[in-house]
Amino acid sequence: MAQKQKFPHLVGSKWTAKQKTWGWRHFQVVNRKNQGKWVFAEMVASCDPNVRFWLNSKQLKDPGLWQAGWKSLAEIESEE
Repeated sequence: MAQKQKFPHLVGSKWTAKQKTWGWRHFQVVNRKNQGKWVFAEMVASCDPNVRFWLNSKQLKDPGLWQAGWKSLAEIESEE
């Protein structure tokens, strides 16, 4: 039986960083990489395609670091 893929809808998903990351808050996943038991996501800033970095996708599940979707600053502050 095939093993279920971790994070099947990762590519194309949009995320808001709770703290500015490389000067931005809104990112989209453009690529994924599986390395053994780890899954990495390539994040690209929505306003600056030159800002890109790889992130362990488990970090996206930490609500203290990331929120799914693009949130406004007012939405982020109202949830804190």
